[in-house]
Amino acid sequence: MGAEGSFCGRRAEKGRGYHHGGLRLALLAAARALISERGPAGFTLAEAAKRVGVTGAAPYRHFADRGALIAELAQQGFEHFNEELGRAWNGGQPDAVAALRRRGAAYLAFASAEPGLYRAMFGDAGTPARLKGDSAGQKAFDDLLRTTVAVLRQFHAPEQGARTLALQIWATTHGVAELMLAGHFGDKPDQAPALLDESVGALIEAAVRKALGVPPIMPPSSPVA
Repeated sequence: MGAEGSFCGRRAEKGRGYHHGGLRLALLAAARALISERGPAGFTLAEAAKRVGVTGAAPYRHFADRGALIAELAQQGFEHFNEELGRAWNGGQPDAVAALRRRGAAYLAFASAEPGLYRAMFGDAGTPARLKGDSAGQKAFDDLLRTTVAVLRQFHAPEQGARTLALQIWATTHGVAELMLAGHFGDKPDQAPALLDESVGALIEAAVRKALGVPPIMPPSSPVA
């Protein structure tokens, strides 16, 4: 970025009253709205700058590129997400399965209330690689893994399958959330949490049966070629 672009960015920020972290926060808010409207790939830094009312050069004083902006938004989203799901888990009370069901409902509620943040978190394949190794994104999965360990313990089942169960639950929950955000439940929004509840219950039952050595009802799947 040349000196002229830097100057124009400062001049535009001053004209709009932005200073210090003000423009950074405004760009994050603009990106959040744009992602909600168009998805993570549906906007540019220039469009975010235009929505805020600054020059196209101004965002580069805060973000290296659009991916960096989305990654920071995703980090913020995961932090909020973890807080909401942590409250829903509530220490696993009154039992792990009931608490896990609350977590699932909280997951869908977050996706519905914060579609911009949710899509920033999960909608760009490059985002996870940009997040720090000790990020809130990793914490989200670690928290889920702890819940599946608690669920297996509730049924006195070995914990070796906890990670697989956590991945299955996350994949299922994310799939239901995506269907919900795309409007596939139409005017019956209660179908989403009901479907998730039933699906997660089936996953838990299958995991417990496997952990306890109970023969499965379904035959094993064929390996992928």
